[in-house]
Amino acid sequence: MSPTSSSRLYLLLLCLAALLLSAACRRAPQELPGAATEPAAMVRQLAGHLRDNDLVGYVRAAVPPSQYAELETAWAQGHSRWPLTELPLGEKLPSLLATLSEPKAEQALRRGFKAQLEGQAVSVRQAAHTLELFGVQYITHQGDYTPAQRAHYTQLVSALSGWAQAAPLSDPALAQTSIATLTAAARATGLDSDQAFQQAGMTGSLQRLGPFTAALKQVLADYGLALDQSVEQLRAGLVTEQGDQATVRVQYPLAGKELDLQVALQRRDGHWYPARTLAEVDAVLAAARAAEQARQAQEASEAAAVDDASGNPEPAAKS
Repeated sequence: MSPTSSSRLYLLLLCLAALLLSAACRRAPQELPGAATEPAAMVRQLAGHLRDNDLVGYVRAAVPPSQYAELETAWAQGHSRWPLTELPLGEKLPSLLATLSEPKAEQALRRGFKAQLEGQAVSVRQAAHTLELFGVQYITHQGDYTPAQRAHYTQLVSALSGWAQAAPLSDPALAQTSIATLTAAARATGLDSDQAFQQAGMTGSLQRLGPFTAALKQVLADYGLALDQSVEQLRAGLVTEQGDQATVRVQYPLAGKELDLQVALQRRDGHWYPARTLAEVDAVLAAARAAEQARQAQEASEAAAVDDASGNPEPAAKS
């Protein structure tokens, strides 16, 4: 592994935390108005699953049971990798775990750290500040975001930048410990290829990723980013509820800043779910059904062509 690849891997690990960061919420002594309502309780339930590293529980709570079962089938058929595709750089997760699981991953990562980051505290702070400027600029003017999402993501980028500028990211002793923790956790998953994800299935993959999520959170906590504390300090309250639509306000602390966002929920079959997740899953499942129908049609066509080539007569039509 080259030093450049190692440094990119280091950054990817930080990016993977974004899903956890965006879901972290805050519970303070003084609750928000509407905190006792079902929609607000649903947001806290989802955050609690993330705090417990229970990825299966999170997904089961985020979609209706019938869709969970269909998502498992679509995964088994090779037509879906949801919810991994919700992760920042989720398509890179199999290759990232494979890299971390390599026999000499520790040595390669340490060489990369030494070449790119060790003793470069000033450069790291400058890079974090630059990334904040570019990140805020992109979120403000680019991307398919709602106004509420733009506001939240801008706060998120600024908070992460502030943390990165103060965190000991160039500390060699801490890097050595972090590399050992992450490589061990990656190997323990057994998910070192897309084929491994396929064989494990959706539920099995999520179960194996739970301990890796815990290890990643521990590493970030060692660098001063305590995600579980953010989740434990959840504050969620109801903004509006009209029929099967609701909006929940969420506040949580992150890296010394208070972040604020609104989450749209939708009720299906008597239960509340994140509206954005439902829309994404609806699209994923529609695409998976179409892909499976196309696959079956292709197999039928190929079977018919083989029959024709072998001279087998068509089955006689029943009268």
